[in-house]
Amino acid sequence: MSEKFIIARLSAAGERFEVVVHPEKALAYKMGKGGDLGEILVADSIFADAKKGLKASSEKLVKAFGTSEVHQVADAILRKGELQITTEQRRRLIEEKRKQIIAFIARNCIDPRTKLPHPPLRIEQALSQVRVSIDPFKDAETQAKDIIDLLRPVLPIRVEQMRLAVRIPAEHAARAYGAIKEFGVISREEWQADGSWVGVLEMPAGLHAGFLDRLGKLTQGTMQTKMLK
Repeated sequence: MSEKFIIARLSAAGERFEVVVHPEKALAYKMGKGGDLGEILVADSIFADAKKGLKASSEKLVKAFGTSEVHQVADAILRKGELQITTEQRRRLIEEKRKQIIAFIARNCIDPRTKLPHPPLRIEQALSQVRVSIDPFKDAETQAKDIIDLLRPVLPIRVEQMRLAVRIPAEHAARAYGAIKEFGVISREEWQADGSWVGVLEMPAGLHAGFLDRLGKLTQGTMQTKMLK
C-alpha cells in the first residue's frame, strides 16, 4: 500500500474489517480532531482485505457493527481500530509523545539527593541510555509511569507529591487564585475576614520552583508558603 493511502483496520465478531484512507486526514480523525469521512475514505467501501480488494459482506458488517452503512462502520474502525500510519507520521507522533513524557517526568519527579526536579535535558539524555519503546497513541502519563522505572538504573529519580500551605494577601488574592489552581489540587481553602486567602495545595514536587516564581511575581513577593508533611 502506497504511503499516499493507508489502511485502518479493526477486528470484530471474529472478522477483520478495513478501510483505505488518506493518511493526514485519517490521523487527525483518530486523534479526535474531526473531519469529513467522505474526504477521509479513499474508497467508499468496507473491506475484508483491502490489498486484495475483497469487500466485507453486509451480513458480517451488521453482525459486527449493527449496521452496514459505510460511514458508521468507518467511524468505528478509525476510532477504535489500528491505523497503519506512515513512517513520517510515526516519527512525528513519537517525538511529540516523547516530549510529553519528558515534561511529565520533569513535573512529577525529583532527584532524591538534591530534592530538586531533573532538567528536561537530563531526562532526555537518560532516556537515550535505556531501551524505551514509545507508543504514539498511548497516553503519555501512563507511559511515563512505566518509563520512570526504566530510568532508575541510570538516573536517581523519585516520584513525589508535596503539600504546601499558602497565604496570599488580600490585594493579590483574586488575581493569584487562578494561577494557584494551575499547579495542583487545593485540598483546603478559606477566605479570611481581611480578604486574604489561605489554603493547602497538593502539587507535584517538580513544580515547586515554578510555583514560587510565578506566584512571587503575581504577589510582588508578599505571599507566604510553608511545606507540610
